Amino acid sequence: MNALSNPLSMFEVKGQVALITGASGAFGMVAARVLAGAGCKLVLVAGNQEALDEIAQECRDTGAEVTTINKRPSDEETCNGLVAQAVEAYGRLDILVVASGMNKVALINDMSPETFESVMDANVTQSWLLARAAAGQMKAQGDGGKIVLVSSARGLLGHPAGYTAYCASKAATDGIVKALGCELGPTGITVNAIAPTVFRSPLTAWMFGDDEKAKTVRAGFLARVPKGRLGEPEDLAGPLLFLASRASDFYTGHILYADGGYTAG
Repeated sequence: MNALSNPLSMFEVKGQVALITGASGAFGMVAARVLAGAGCKLVLVAGNQEALDEIAQECRDTGAEVTTINKRPSDEETCNGLVAQAVEAYGRLDILVVASGMNKVALINDMSPETFESVMDANVTQSWLLARAAAGQMKAQGDGGKIVLVSSARGLLGHPAGYTAYCASKAATDGIVKALGCELGPTGITVNAIAPTVFRSPLTAWMFGDDEKAKTVRAGFLARVPKGRLGEPEDLAGPLLFLASRASDFYTGHILYADGGYTAG
């Protein structure tokens, strides 16, 4: 059927196999819920076994098939193994969502080189290794695929409070997305990133509070957000489904800012 006469069909991912790393984290949980609800078969990866089990059961309760792997994508062997386990479980891999990563905040003269390297490794090297492993499998399948990395508005904009490692890592993530978008375009594999600003999560819940510190920090952010509010998990759902489905087949090497207009002004 013509997609223009049945536009919702472009967002259909039912039966596709999705590998999600960092599945117990804020964005990873959003990805798991969205793709489970859309009918994907899920391979959920996280280092926190208890939280991983909880999100996996939540997805199973919606009727989704779920395989869990209690690991962090720490090295080449592990990243290759995660893709191999997804293929072993379901026969193929259609979607990769890299939601694993970290941030460590310190002013530059208070941050050790080892700390800087740990953030770069988690956010850049591991994303590259996972994309590399997934791309190899998708190319072998021969019918394209979707790779979605998680960037940040901080890949484009600086931050005055000790974000040198994080900003550098997300700018590098953007570079990977653009370079791989060019490299893998001819294969039918798209590579894109979602780049949020502050959205509600266990780590940022305090910013949504009513105490004076929260109000002051929130006001500073809201002064730059045309939409006039901070992000909610639901704000990431639509962009993710778009980038994971054939609706985005002509979009690659793209950084999609889920930021309420923060980076526009």
